[in-house]
Amino acid sequence: MPRPRSLTQDQLASAALAVIDREGLAGLSMRAVAQELGLSTMALYRYVDDRDELERLVVELVLGTVDSAPPAANTPWRERIEVMVRRLRDAVSAHPSVVPLTLTHRHRSRAGLRWSESVLAILTEAGFEGEQRVIALRSLLGYVIGAIQLEHLGPLSGEGTVAISALPPEEFPYMSETARYARNVSPDEEFLGGLAVLLRGLRAA
Repeated sequence: MPRPRSLTQDQLASAALAVIDREGLAGLSMRAVAQELGLSTMALYRYVDDRDELERLVVELVLGTVDSAPPAANTPWRERIEVMVRRLRDAVSAHPSVVPLTLTHRHRSRAGLRWSESVLAILTEAGFEGEQRVIALRSLLGYVIGAIQLEHLGPLSGEGTVAISALPPEEFPYMSETARYARNVSPDEEFLGGLAVLLRGLRAA
């Protein structure tokens, strides 16, 4: 007779997330998570079927920290969208290696779906409908995901900016000059500035 289950899904997800945070997404495996929990690999299969299920649990754990309640309706729609986007960024950027999993499992995450539902409600109130609303939501998701990846893998404060600023100005006048300014742009300034540009563009469209 198998032993009764003694681990919760949150404990499994937390262990898998710890592996990802420490070793990157490539380090996630049934064996690694089992070791994190002090189990044999075979024992872990009593709780989850495979790595795919572990990934789903991790996404739900991370996105479950996002406050999906829509902000007060008496504020402009762009301000409400900014609040929602910042909530998502704060949760996911704490675990940047999880970003690819949020794409793969977005349709399975109840927490992620609730966030999207609230954003769509705000967009609808602002007059977005049909295909325009589809593009608006996808643009916002794409911006958050891309911005987190850039901040994590290619930050403006990193070596890439230094290297670009040292390019010969006669060959790359705009790249070299822009990189010199980029050194002074903080992650929040970069993110919120880009979001403002995107929201203005959505409204204009």
